[in-house]
Amino acid sequence: MEGGHKSMHAKRVLSIWSSLLLLMLLPAISFSQTGPKVDAEVDTLAIKIGEQITYKITVETDSTDVVFFPEGQTFSPLETVEAIMADTLKNDNKIILQKIYSLTQFDSGAYTIPPQRIAINEQPFFTDSFQVKVADVVVDTTKQKMYDIKPLIEVERSTADMWLTALYILLGLIVVGGLVYWFFLRKKPLTEEEKVALLPPYDRALIELKKLENSRYLIQDEYKQYYSELTDIVRSYLEEDVHVSAMESTTSELITKLEMLRDAGELKLEDDTIQQFRKILQTADLVKFAKNKPASTIAEQDRKLVEEIVTKTHEGLPEPTEEDLLLNEEYLEELAKKKQRKRIYWAAAIFAGIILAAGVGSTLYFGAKKVRDTVFGYPTKDLLEGEWVASSYGFPPIQLETPEVLVRQELKLPKETEELIKELQAFSYGSYVGIFSVSTSSITFKEQEEEPQFDAVINSTLINFEQLGLKNIITKQEEFETQSGVKGMKTFGSGTLERPNGDSKRAKYNILTFGGKGFIQQVVITWEEDDEYAERIVDRILGSLDVKTQV
Repeated sequence: MEGGHKSMHAKRVLSIWSSLLLLMLLPAISFSQTGPKVDAEVDTLAIKIGEQITYKITVETDSTDVVFFPEGQTFSPLETVEAIMADTLKNDNKIILQKIYSLTQFDSGAYTIPPQRIAINEQPFFTDSFQVKVADVVVDTTKQKMYDIKPLIEVERSTADMWLTALYILLGLIVVGGLVYWFFLRKKPLTEEEKVALLPPYDRALIELKKLENSRYLIQDEYKQYYSELTDIVRSYLEEDVHVSAMESTTSELITKLEMLRDAGELKLEDDTIQQFRKILQTADLVKFAKNKPASTIAEQDRKLVEEIVTKTHEGLPEPTEEDLLLNEEYLEELAKKKQRKRIYWAAAIFAGIILAAGVGSTLYFGAKKVRDTVFGYPTKDLLEGEWVASSYGFPPIQLETPEVLVRQELKLPKETEELIKELQAFSYGSYVGIFSVSTSSITFKEQEEEPQFDAVINSTLINFEQLGLKNIITKQEEFETQSGVKGMKTFGSGTLERPNGDSKRAKYNILTFGGKGFIQQVVITWEEDDEYAERIVDRILGSLDVKTQV
């Protein structure tokens, strides 16, 4: 009886304690009903590969609260196709917010959509998780043949940019060549002075004497200028046609030379003509040096006499022999060639000057290295400015953007490693000992619960560097976070790469390591130190890097 009473008492105490707990919880339950409400739902839990799931999050909260919905790829292993704010409803002081996400998956299997974090006034609220099945698309193999997945193939690099650059250079050369031709090489219309200069000496002398007749020298009492031009015309004619040095001879010397030619039978001139010429030259000397001023009629008469002397001298010259004509023709041809060569030299000099000025200006503005790399090209500059490729590599996938597509590498694992590793997928571009390289690797272990050993993987990569000739390696480490918030380890530094030919160069490297239970992901980038183009490539790759951490 006593035991029964004790049992009844215990039950009573438990009932009272339960009632008290219920009373203590009632205010809290009542309060939670007035607080924010978060609900999540999906339209289906089973899809085929590539189909989409509609995932809707509904938040009911106070109109003054600040709500943050999930952003980016937070639904991994499912991929977010798009996210839209569906509706906003107000009810008194409450507001109902809805956001809809379209999710998909391209591999068959059973997946868990993880709980999503919604922040309301910086207080976290989590949705329920959902189990989703992704089924293969059924293919009737009796009607549709099955083929293996085709391997990656190398595609020739697009030459569109190269042809565009070549077109710009060609257009520039055409413009410069056109300017050079127009101003230097083409036969320009001759001016009146040039036309006169090309006439025979006799015709040119008569034209110049006619111009002197129409001048205003005598009207303006410029006798010195008048007689200077008069004597220069006749002296120049004698020098060119009679082949006597007349321009620098005195009056008496010139007359003596003409008399010697007459006596030798090389010039048929009467003595009166020579004496007239002497008198005109003496008058000109008095005007130029003694400031004598003859009458204008005498000056005009002297011009007419000079015109007659020129005509008689021209008629008194012996007829040129065939040899003289041939020599004269060769002389004219050589003179024309000389002028043409002179034009070509000037055109080449100006063209070279333009190129030199453009090169110097570009060097001063952009720097010698950039100009040299632009003109002659540089591997990493071409990679940086080429067409980049965004892709996903391995499983769990590593997503990044690279200048060239990474090619799958077939690696043979040692026997002791095969016992631990379920699968190794590696992709790379370039070589560790080259000017630039980037590689990825995804390793899944047979023991899915095994924690990743970051230090062992990183040390293995550094040992590989040493075996390839990298010496004096400097190593630093820091935490790295991808654009979607996945955290990993960044190992970076530099070293001296010893080449087989005895040369050495400074190289830098980045090792990005991620992982979870049963897998490890790694990205390795190497490049030459002080290569500004490679530095920009690395920054762009790291900015695009993302990983999936769900196996």
